Amino acid sequence: QVQLVESGGGLVQPGGSLRLSCTASGSTVSLCFMGWYRQAPGKQRELVATITTSRTTNYADSVKGRFTSSRENAKNTVYLQMNSLKPEDTGVYYCNCGILEGGRWSDYWGQGTQVTVSS
Repeated sequence: QVQLVESGGGLVQPGGSLRLSCTASGSTVSLCFMGWYRQAPGKQRELVATITTSRTTNYADSVKGRFTSSRENAKNTVYLQMNSLKPEDTGVYYCNCGILEGGRWSDYWGQGTQVTVSS
């Protein structure tokens, strides 16, 4: 079992920055294939970024060059640094841990953190 807690969301003006954190307990985040997702009102949840156990990252085209994901295994935490934020980045951001447990793939989700980009 993995428990994930996101933090760092809030209200920011366009062009501003936020750093989201996702801290794991119950297992080590170093074993997780981590994903960041977001869900805007009335829209489906979409994948924003991923970071593998070897720290390889991938990003949605809409956030490339603006968002950076990193992991600090010693703190059991994964980060999403968001720069040059736009109103369309508004939504609830979730982190996801994909992990192999007992030969089966399991997915765990955090509770989400609200990001609002508005002037």
